Amino acid sequence: MNPPEIKRGLFNFRFLGVMGAILIFIFVVAYFFYGLQPNSANAGFVQFKIVKGEGFREIGARLSQSALIKSISIFKIYSLISGRVQKFQPGLYELSGTMSLPHIVGILTSGGKNEVTVMIPEGSTLRDIDSMLSSAGVLNAGGLINFPIQVLAEKHSYLASVASLEGFIFPDTYRFQFNSSSSDVVGKFLDNFESKAWTFLQNQKDWYRTLILASYLEREVPDFADRQIVAGILLKRLKIGMPFQVDATLSYAKCGGVFRNCANPVVSVKDLAFPSPYNTYLHFGWTPTPIVNPGQEAIQAALTPKTSPYLYYLSASGSGDTIYARTLNEQNINRAKYL
Repeated sequence: MNPPEIKRGLFNFRFLGVMGAILIFIFVVAYFFYGLQPNSANAGFVQFKIVKGEGFREIGARLSQSALIKSISIFKIYSLISGRVQKFQPGLYELSGTMSLPHIVGILTSGGKNEVTVMIPEGSTLRDIDSMLSSAGVLNAGGLINFPIQVLAEKHSYLASVASLEGFIFPDTYRFQFNSSSSDVVGKFLDNFESKAWTFLQNQKDWYRTLILASYLEREVPDFADRQIVAGILLKRLKIGMPFQVDATLSYAKCGGVFRNCANPVVSVKDLAFPSPYNTYLHFGWTPTPIVNPGQEAIQAALTPKTSPYLYYLSASGSGDTIYARTLNEQNINRAKYL
């Protein structure tokens, strides 16, 4: 090969190298700007939580897992070149896949909500509430159900003889600081319980059993007058040595203490032998704890039971009306008619 041909070959090689580098540069730039674009056309919002001490790499990984960004790598690069690596703020945020990456980074470095509102409805269980609090960013999952309640027994003396917070979280609307401590959350719950419920229970000799009874009524019967009658029926059963046979206690056992997302809370005949101390068909007397956190009406009904000639009751399918019976034969007739 003569010198001119060698020069041409070198030129072509260099030209191809330059063109290749340009194409790679264009591709990288295009990919970078592609990664800045919104990841989804879905306008729905999701809650995103940053906890104290969490690094931008972990934040990027979770944003990707939540389908909020297109690329973890682009998130990292953008965070670096925009000087925001150290500026991500703990808090609770509402983000959408329709937001661009710069928009999301801007939100996450501006500071999230410091206060969270949680509404706890009547009939929620301790595990239900634990899930609500973790979803809202108040506590980590398990922070409520695993709380050692005896550490608060000195301030709240009624806790000394109980083993669970079930029943002591009064249904209400609460405001919490984001990432609160378990002690602060439980303390707020107990202060409200004392204000709204303990006032009525504290003078009762068997106040804990009254609270347990109220929890049955909360799940079993919706109407206050019916709750008073059912309270009288259950106390009558206890007096004559008859098991309570409360479906809600068996549902609590079947569902592992969770009502909100229980796949099948309905009690069937085969469930009657379900092995649990909460099965009041199988075991006589009170369950170890309340089965839910009752509201004021259920507590008042438990405190004011009504005497009646009835020993049985059921809730009619569809209407939910409470139907009463004096004998098992009448109850079976009602079952055939109303269920």
